[in-house]
Amino acid sequence: MKLVVGLGNPGGDYRNTYHNIGFCALDRLAARLCLPEFCFDKKCEAEVSDARIAGQRVLFAKPQTYMNLSGNAVSALSRYYKIEPSDILVVYDDIEIKKGVVRARPSGSAGTHNGMRDIVNKLGSTEFARVRIGIGLKPNYMALADYVLSRFSDLDRPILDGACALACDFVCDWIENKEWRDLTVTVS
Repeated sequence: MKLVVGLGNPGGDYRNTYHNIGFCALDRLAARLCLPEFCFDKKCEAEVSDARIAGQRVLFAKPQTYMNLSGNAVSALSRYYKIEPSDILVVYDDIEIKKGVVRARPSGSAGTHNGMRDIVNKLGSTEFARVRIGIGLKPNYMALADYVLSRFSDLDRPILDGACALACDFVCDWIENKEWRDLTVTVS
C-alpha cells in the first residue's frame, strides 16, 4: 500500500493559493486517474480517496489540519494503515524553487517548509519521497504569509497548471515503482 499526500489548507478561503499547490496537484491527479471522490476521514483528519492503481492499493490524502499541523494527518494515516515512510510521497509548494520548476526526491530534509517539518517530526523519518512545486520567492513588498496565502495571479496560473501536470507525472511514476532520483523539470 502507498500513500500520496498533497499539502494545503482546508476551506474555500485558501483555494488556488500558492500554499495550496499540493491540493491543486492532487485534484489534477484525481481527475487524470479517475479517482473516487475524496471523503473526510475523521480518525485521520484528512480527505481521502482510496484506489487500486498499477495492481496496488494507493491512498490519496489532503490533510485538513492546516499546513503547519500536516504531520497529524500523515502520521495518523501511516499508523492506521500501517504504511512505512518509504511508501509515502508528499507534494507541496516551495518558495526556494522558481515558478514552473518541479523537483522530485526519494528522501531528504524538511527544509524551511513548516508543513514538512511537522511531518518529519511526527513520522520520525525523512525517508519518504517528495515532489516540490516551485512557487518562487515572495515579492519584497509582501510578508511571507501574505504571499503564500495569496491567490495565483492570472500570469502565474498557466505556469502553475503546467507544474502541477509535471508533478502528477512524477507521482504516477512513483506509484508504478519507476525509479527516479533528484529530478528537476521546468515547465516549457
